[in-house]
Amino acid sequence: MQCDVCQQKEATVFLTQIVGGKMQKVNLCEACSKNKGVDDPTGFALADLLSGMGAAQEIEKNPASQRCPVCGFTQADFKKTGRLGCSTCYEVFAEGLEGMIRNMHKGPEHVGKAPVAYLRSRQIDQKIKTLQSSLQEAVAAEQYEKAADLRDQIRRIEAGLEA
Repeated sequence: MQCDVCQQKEATVFLTQIVGGKMQKVNLCEACSKNKGVDDPTGFALADLLSGMGAAQEIEKNPASQRCPVCGFTQADFKKTGRLGCSTCYEVFAEGLEGMIRNMHKGPEHVGKAPVAYLRSRQIDQKIKTLQSSLQEAVAAEQYEKAADLRDQIRRIEAGLEA
């Protein structure tokens, strides 16, 4: 069986972890297991490994000596704990975090559950922006009847008569 990380060497370390009722398996060669810290049980979590495959390279783009000026957290602290020290850490370590967050959450924006009222409000705002953009294009093209129709649609939406 091949190593899941390097895809080149024979896997000799087999990890299984159940997180939230879901079983996750990782097969690693000896070099990759040491590289990922599997030999240090205090600093290793399979979930971090699974979510961070390829993220370690992103994190290591920042200089190792980089330290948060507010809490004093370093990259080594983040790598070991999997957590940041304070809100300023997001700015200090931003360069490496974006790629890691993208890998962990399938994108940089939240697309999961949200309150229904918020989703409805966001949908209406997006529709108004689209209509305003079309209105500006219609005015620029001197299509005044179309522009008047778009203006009226925007007014109806803002008055709560149309969605």
